[in-house]
Amino acid sequence: MNIAALLAGLFSGIIGGMGMGGGAVLIIYLSLFTDTPQLKAQGINLLFFIPIGLLALIIYAFKKQIKWKTVIPLALYGLLGAIAGVLLTDVLGNTYTAKAFGALLLIMGLKEIFGGNRKTVENKRKK
Repeated sequence: MNIAALLAGLFSGIIGGMGMGGGAVLIIYLSLFTDTPQLKAQGINLLFFIPIGLLALIIYAFKKQIKWKTVIPLALYGLLGAIAGVLLTDVLGNTYTAKAFGALLLIMGLKEIFGGNRKTVENKRKK
């Protein structure tokens, strides 16, 4: 096993377990360092996160950090969104899906860098 695969898997698992979307790291690693096409990288990512998501879910549920009345409707809507996403990916193909993924990462990164600190805003509202 090479060190890049070890780091990508470890880092993806850590941030995935924290609920922050470790798939971005894994998809980037697979796409850039293993020449895996974008759509295959996304499929591998989904399979990779089944055990990680399940373990994180168990731990968060044990800590009573899940609001089930909120989660269940969101999960059902998420399933509909997943179906729509798979269909859209088939229409867009590998090239446009990769570009959309990159654009979303860029937007999220810029928002985090320039968007301000959310906790500071929430704390100011409470005062």
